[in-house]
Amino acid sequence: MGFTVSDELLGTFVPIVVYWLYSGIYILLGSFENYRLHSMKDEDDKNLVSKNTVVKGVLLQQTVQAIVAILLFTVTGNDSEAGIGQFSLIVLARQFFIAMLVLDTWQYFMHRYMHHNKFLYLHLHSQHHRLVVPYAFGALYNHPLEGLLLDTIGGALSFLLSGMSPRTSIFFFSFATIKTVDDHCGLLLPGNLFHIFFKNNSAYHDIHHQLHGNKYNFSQPFFVTWDRILGTYMPYSLEKREDGGFEARPAKDHKDD
Repeated sequence: MGFTVSDELLGTFVPIVVYWLYSGIYILLGSFENYRLHSMKDEDDKNLVSKNTVVKGVLLQQTVQAIVAILLFTVTGNDSEAGIGQFSLIVLARQFFIAMLVLDTWQYFMHRYMHHNKFLYLHLHSQHHRLVVPYAFGALYNHPLEGLLLDTIGGALSFLLSGMSPRTSIFFFSFATIKTVDDHCGLLLPGNLFHIFFKNNSAYHDIHHQLHGNKYNFSQPFFVTWDRILGTYMPYSLEKREDGGFEARPAKDHKDD
């Protein structure tokens, strides 16, 4: 008798494994100073939280994420086998696109509100901004309640409203996880497909983590649409640092905002 793992179980745990594997790649590439947005020294000196604390915080969020995913799959009762005969690339593309739009919309407005509400920023979202210099495995370092509201509930809504099956969710949430990690990686590697196809990338999000970009570039993890529509888009330029690497600088007409 063969050993099988359900799509629901894979949909719960594969994105978590992907998070640490993809982050691990960036840890190995982190010494490439010529492609970094901040020096390794800045990463150590400017951040207000230790990497051990970040790892513990991320694991806590992923535990909550896994519990919610198991409950969601149980309640919805999606039958992954039923979806196999109905597989269509058009349907898959539509579900991916809808899920991306839903996740982007939820995260933009929740993220922006957490910046503008002083209580929520002070007690919840400021924990994420202790990472002044973002790095890959810190992508999901949040207050546990923020992680639940912003990421886990946002993910649940994108799953439900897109109508995807548990099997499709394995691929979508693995993709979303890779994109989120990439946005926080702190590197601009040549040929990175995320930087080619998405304006929302590591440099774009780095601006948000800087003091002058704190009220801009809320969009995550895919598009910059809501920032452009609602006037929170901060354009930037990439300048070569004297000590190697790049620096993302806001456009001149935004520096004094």
